[in-house]
Amino acid sequence: MTGTQKAAAVLMQFSQTSAAAVMSHLSDAEAEAIASEIVKMRRVQPDVADAVIDEFHSIAVKGRHGAQGGRDFAAGLLEASFGSARAAGVMDRLASSMAGKPFEFLDEAEAGQLLSLLEDELPATIALVLAHLRPDRASAALAGLPGELRTDVAQAIATMGAATPEAVGIVAATLKQRALAVVAPREQMAVIGGVQPLVDIINRSDVATERALLEDLELRDPELAEEVRSRMLTFADLVKLDNQDVQLVLRGIDAGTLALAMKGAPANVLEAIRTNISERNRELLEFELEALGPVRASEVEQARADIVRIIRELEAGAEITVRRGDEDDIVY
Repeated sequence: MTGTQKAAAVLMQFSQTSAAAVMSHLSDAEAEAIASEIVKMRRVQPDVADAVIDEFHSIAVKGRHGAQGGRDFAAGLLEASFGSARAAGVMDRLASSMAGKPFEFLDEAEAGQLLSLLEDELPATIALVLAHLRPDRASAALAGLPGELRTDVAQAIATMGAATPEAVGIVAATLKQRALAVVAPREQMAVIGGVQPLVDIINRSDVATERALLEDLELRDPELAEEVRSRMLTFADLVKLDNQDVQLVLRGIDAGTLALAMKGAPANVLEAIRTNISERNRELLEFELEALGPVRASEVEQARADIVRIIRELEAGAEITVRRGDEDDIVY
């Protein structure tokens, strides 16, 4: 068994609540890989479970009777770990990865190469391709599109439905031919679309791209723009972090930048910051705040964006966990 399979087998011996507590500390990619194995395994034979648990000396061997896997178990585990919205995105990507990756030949393509391949394509076609790529790759390509086309593509990603494997295969084959690739597209691909993939892409964009895209999307589809904004990380999301995670985010941020970001922030955000820095740093911060005076809104926005970028990076690396929406109701 691979390491991922062993991890899946161990989690399948836990109750959903206990397994969710473990999964909540994993990155999306790690959770997706383990959930994939849970779906495939469905059940673990007792002798296999004994062998795997023996390898994990710190895990108790009790409570594995009747342990099951399968899609429902994996979906419930992800939802309990990350909340329904994030879990749905992981399960969508999981369904796609298990069915095949017709655009995997683009995984290592640079943004400029992607833009060249997608030149003159319809927004819906570009959206189809970007929705299948890793968010960091898709974000770089999206940022390179002209303003109006970029908004068209963003809207198409968020609102697209399912496409037939044949249609996806045709697009993949055409692009592969242009890229002079030799691997034939795989079959049975499920399209990954919706608001969350767009949010994942925008979250990795630079501040200018993010602002311009949301402003254009607001003019075209206010409801969609509001939904996207509601799912994106903001400076105020500091209050959705545990104290230890807040301390990790604030570590290394200079007092001047932090003071700028705090300018006009809600009281609960200010309290979260002040209670999670040392007394000496708190004194430095208060000095900066008193000396700051009136500042431009753009400076405040940039300082907050710098901190949000740190939150995103730490969350992407599974070093912190941001509670979102119904995740606040979870009790372990």
